[in-house]
Amino acid sequence: MSSLNNVEAPSLNELAALLATMIAALEASPAPKFEWIGVARVLDAEGLASLLNVSLSSLKRYQSGERATPDRIAARLHYLALVVGDLAGSYNEIGIRRWFHRKRTLLDGRSPADLLRGRWDPEDAGPLRVRALARELVSLSAT
Repeated sequence: MSSLNNVEAPSLNELAALLATMIAALEASPAPKFEWIGVARVLDAEGLASLLNVSLSSLKRYQSGERATPDRIAARLHYLALVVGDLAGSYNEIGIRRWFHRKRTLLDGRSPADLLRGRWDPEDAGPLRVRALARELVSLSAT
């Protein structure tokens, strides 16, 4: 253990940069094995299947590990986990579920769920707008 004592403590700027790098890496790394559990605590199976654009039977197979989660579904699941995480600071579980279906002026009168229909990708314009809206709540609750 004494070999670790020769390392200088990082400055606040270095620490902030390191944390930003770690957060970016986590945000870019889907982990369906863990995200199925977390997202399913908030969104019911039917709602989650709809948002992911998968059948209920496929959803159950992915969740149980009976079938590997395809990359495109893992990316959508990861995106939903990030959005749910953003919303968790401002809403309870019921509020989060409702948030996806409430029409929003900032989404041109559409609901987040409206922009997450069909074969969407997290980098598509609609999902990017939904994520930005959810993230705004984090910045508002921090002020």
